[in-house]
Amino acid sequence: MKPLRLGRFLLLLAALLLAACHRGDDLPWRLTNISGHMPDLGFQLTDDHGKPVTGEDYRGKVVLLYFGYTHCPDVCPLTLANLHAVLQRVGAKADDARILFVSVDPARDTPRIMHAYVNAFDKRAVGLTGTPRELEALAKRYRSAFTREPSAADGQYEVSHSSAIYLFDRQGQARLLATPAASQDDLVHDLYLLLETGK
Repeated sequence: MKPLRLGRFLLLLAALLLAACHRGDDLPWRLTNISGHMPDLGFQLTDDHGKPVTGEDYRGKVVLLYFGYTHCPDVCPLTLANLHAVLQRVGAKADDARILFVSVDPARDTPRIMHAYVNAFDKRAVGLTGTPRELEALAKRYRSAFTREPSAADGQYEVSHSSAIYLFDRQGQARLLATPAASQDDLVHDLYLLLETGK
């Protein structure tokens, strides 16, 4: 290939690669865009009705995935209350969204306990639990982490865990990451976009 043609070819190739890298980035997201950097929504767990479910069961819905536990003293209830407020602000479109609250404390978080807990915050929330191995695999899949702290004298214990919220589109693709620093306005803005565009 001649130098001039090779140069044009390389420029064209670079343009195509840049276009591929920015595919899906044309929307004015406010949260961290993780499109293409995290795997699709995938798991085999038990929901808060005791029914086996997979990530495929939530296709067609926009999913907000969060790792936590029902005995969490502060971060989990604050996060779920915030997500409820976000869905309320989005309005009727939020019926096409689901909060998936994944337990990091399967020893105490039975389906019945999870159901009562998540429904106290929002009817669109689903509690998910599983075996320790299943939960560890899912946390690893999304680069999350959790550790059980030593038990107190009364046998009670806390679980330290990551507090990010992962947003998946209707096709189950990981799209956005919200950190604890994300504002409610930013969550409302981006969730509305995901619901509106169908992407």
